[in-house]
Amino acid sequence: MELLSGAEMVVRSLRDQGVKYIYGYPGGAILHIYDALFKEPALTHILVRHEQAATHMADGYARATGKAGVVFVTSGPGATNAITGIATAFMDSIPMVVISGQVASDMVGTDAFQETDMIGISRPIVKHSFIIKHASDIPEVMKKAFYLAESGRPGPVVIDIPKDMTNPIDKFEYSYPKKAKLRSYAPATRGHSGQIRKAAEMLLAAKRPVVYAGGGVILGGASTPLTEMAKLLNVPVTNTLMGLGCFPGDDRQFLGMLGMHGSYTANLAMHHCDVLLAVGARFDDRVINGAAKFCPNAKIIHIDIDPASISKTIKADIPIVGPVDSVLADMLAALKDIGTQPNPDVVASWWKQIDEWRGNGKMFPYDSGDGNVIKPQAVIETLSEVTGGNAFVTSDVGQHQMFAAQYYRFNKPNRWINSGGLGTMGFGFPAAMGVKLSFPDDDVACVTGEGSIQMNIQELSTCLQYDLPVKIINLNNGVLGMVRQWQDMVYNSRYSHSYMESLPDFVKLVEAYGHVGMRITDLKDLKPKMEEAFAMKNRLVFLDIQVDASEHVYPMQIRDGAMRDMWLSKTERT
Repeated sequence: MELLSGAEMVVRSLRDQGVKYIYGYPGGAILHIYDALFKEPALTHILVRHEQAATHMADGYARATGKAGVVFVTSGPGATNAITGIATAFMDSIPMVVISGQVASDMVGTDAFQETDMIGISRPIVKHSFIIKHASDIPEVMKKAFYLAESGRPGPVVIDIPKDMTNPIDKFEYSYPKKAKLRSYAPATRGHSGQIRKAAEMLLAAKRPVVYAGGGVILGGASTPLTEMAKLLNVPVTNTLMGLGCFPGDDRQFLGMLGMHGSYTANLAMHHCDVLLAVGARFDDRVINGAAKFCPNAKIIHIDIDPASISKTIKADIPIVGPVDSVLADMLAALKDIGTQPNPDVVASWWKQIDEWRGNGKMFPYDSGDGNVIKPQAVIETLSEVTGGNAFVTSDVGQHQMFAAQYYRFNKPNRWINSGGLGTMGFGFPAAMGVKLSFPDDDVACVTGEGSIQMNIQELSTCLQYDLPVKIINLNNGVLGMVRQWQDMVYNSRYSHSYMESLPDFVKLVEAYGHVGMRITDLKDLKPKMEEAFAMKNRLVFLDIQVDASEHVYPMQIRDGAMRDMWLSKTERT
């Protein structure tokens, strides 16, 4: 039996778990682990410039690959700097393992230098947390942490390790478990067959069915059975913000994103449906608008791996707890076993109504103007065209996020990387870095704004050190766009602290970090400069694009209304 120190056990456990990348920042309480890491060539560590960026890099990696991202932070401010990223992952059910250094065991609770109660601080925003009480426990705890992070409804797990638990002098027998043993944790592995058959029968009998698919479809690897079932039934499909890409964005059956800034067609179809199949979605407030008026005539089938999510906000008529991939596969089998097809006349009538709502125009129509100013919508349409719709696209939070969700056509899962639940400014850039590290040959674009990008802009230095040539699409309107939009619509255009009156010269700033900067102010330059940027495969390029500051994101649901109640422009509403 091999004898290892606690620090060596941490590093060896990561290697034996199959981890490839670690994102982190060293400090006193975690230095024993960093010293052990120095001797392990199988693991690649990325030194970020701020711990929040480490969590977002791990998050981006996890969303793109489906594997848990790994973060190292030291005690005190290192640990607290990671909190926003942990909360971001928790809200969107993203697997992550955060290993935080802690002061020595005998100093815990004494207000020692750089001591914070990481377990207590993070408790509301983790799936589970551990504190190491004895170094010999480390392999078993590490195995449990990864199992918890990646199974069931995924989420972040924190392991807090006092410094004396990693003392290089103290050696213990090391053996990495083949399986995690957790008596009180048993996520569902199959859905209830009776409920699945009832759902299949309800879908076949429906006159106005809609599939409402969320981020759980992507997390659960269920895009293929979802698409197959939608095709079999010829049913319209809408996605949440987190679900974009789980059903092909350019397919005739796709209605666009739904919810607060969802398409007119998707929101009306939802309101008028009689059977709603919700798959891996949690009926978020940004989707349903007002719960009392949500889908008033619909029977609801809700599939989710997490039983706590079912009927939490909207009551399900047929609840099905289980992994979405296996449940959809079983539902497909049930539909084929029943052997009947939906009434073709009923299906045709529903599609006739949907096509009337959809019209002949764009899914998200907008006034393109006279060409004197660049519309933000045009930037995303150009991005989609230049990348062929195949890029990994990350975003920060605000108007640019909504424009990206509306106008980029996502035809593959795991390509749209954004903070949906927490809405974290500063997320997009480091998340793009985490994606690019794992997919070096793919185009990776961060869609951001001049407010969000400055929250983690120091990571330009990390990109240079590790050769991460992401493309940054900065929709620069000089204002906090979504804040300004609300101030226009709700606060009689009182722009209280939403204007960025002092901004850096982003081109010079990016060049100072060793990258390429381009400023675009003329619409005719937009496509050629974007093509030039993406042709530079080995350089980070920052496109500072001056866009119309007065533009709003539409549609926009009317607060406390039904799904069908929307502003369609500054002057028009349903």
